[in-house]
Amino acid sequence: MPNYDYRCPKCGVFEVEQRIKEEPHKTCPKCGSPVKRLISSSGIVFKGSGFYRTDHKKDGLHESKPIGKLPEIKKENKPKDMPKETKSS
Repeated sequence: MPNYDYRCPKCGVFEVEQRIKEEPHKTCPKCGSPVKRLISSSGIVFKGSGFYRTDHKKDGLHESKPIGKLPEIKKENKPKDMPKETKSS
């Protein structure tokens, strides 16, 4: 079930866990003042086993393997006797 944040003018911000199809709260559960539901980004919480890398068997599918040595990239060298660029006046 998702958590929703509400703001009460007297008590401040509070969080309520409720179903998506439930009507939003209209009053604060502590003081009875009218509340506003806040819009916020939702986080995903994965519960149970199988969501972490350490939960899987080491069968080779989840292990990182070295790809080998990368080829060297050679830089092009300019000949030393090339004339320098000069500005024309």
